[in-house]
Amino acid sequence: MRSYQPDLTPPWKRSAPVPEVPAETDLVVEEVSTGFCGAVIRCEKTAQGPTVTLEDRFGKHRVFPMEPRGFLLEGTVVTLVRPKAAAPARPARTASGSLAVPGARARVARAGRIYVEGRHDAELVERVWGDDLRIEGVVVEYLEGVDDLPAVVREFSPGPDARLGVLVDHLVPGSKESRIAEQVSDANVLVVGHPYIDVWEAVKPSSVGIASWPVVPRGQDWKTGVCRALGWEENTGAAWQRILSSVRSYRDLEPTLLGSVEHLIDFVTAPESGV
Repeated sequence: MRSYQPDLTPPWKRSAPVPEVPAETDLVVEEVSTGFCGAVIRCEKTAQGPTVTLEDRFGKHRVFPMEPRGFLLEGTVVTLVRPKAAAPARPARTASGSLAVPGARARVARAGRIYVEGRHDAELVERVWGDDLRIEGVVVEYLEGVDDLPAVVREFSPGPDARLGVLVDHLVPGSKESRIAEQVSDANVLVVGHPYIDVWEAVKPSSVGIASWPVVPRGQDWKTGVCRALGWEENTGAAWQRILSSVRSYRDLEPTLLGSVEHLIDFVTAPESGV
């Protein structure tokens, strides 16, 4: 019979136990030895032991062994373990944080609309709120600026069953945009905005991998100035794709933008706006 062998290691030399965390799809962790941070995309069983594949915000993949105390989760050392069951085919929540509705069909478009200033604004709204908007039947269109906003509102002919929401960049006291917005007084139109010069700034710098958004001197094209200050290629289209690809969910956006878009969706889909 095998005899019991006590552990004679002094308590102060024993490693403290750490939590075991299932490596579920989309869980974001940091590998301790390399500092590589990314979301779990798959786990595999290999001859050398289980491995986990992480994807960073730029789409780069790295494979790591699932060793004890090998990862950081929100700053805490953890041991990743293989999930007991397969990850769900769809996330429990949408990118906006709303409960996902598996199998839900897009609703027929409402008469109401949400207008945003430009294509980048529209793409960002689609990336985070796209699933929600399709279920609600809300179409987002872009205007290429708001200089003609009063005329755009008149042409839309808003009403109780066709509300109009407008998202405006740089909506701060004294700005040109605020003066234009003040000209719209229709009860069936809601104009809200954010304080940033461009919607790029509404993406958290940490999500993009920068310390902060640069201050661009007045008189310079803001987007080109940002690329130059960050040492990026002066190609604003490529820069935007880099920024957009860093947005995985509402957590990557500033609260000011989140609140404004949620307000617009609520306004356009209110019961009195028709079904």
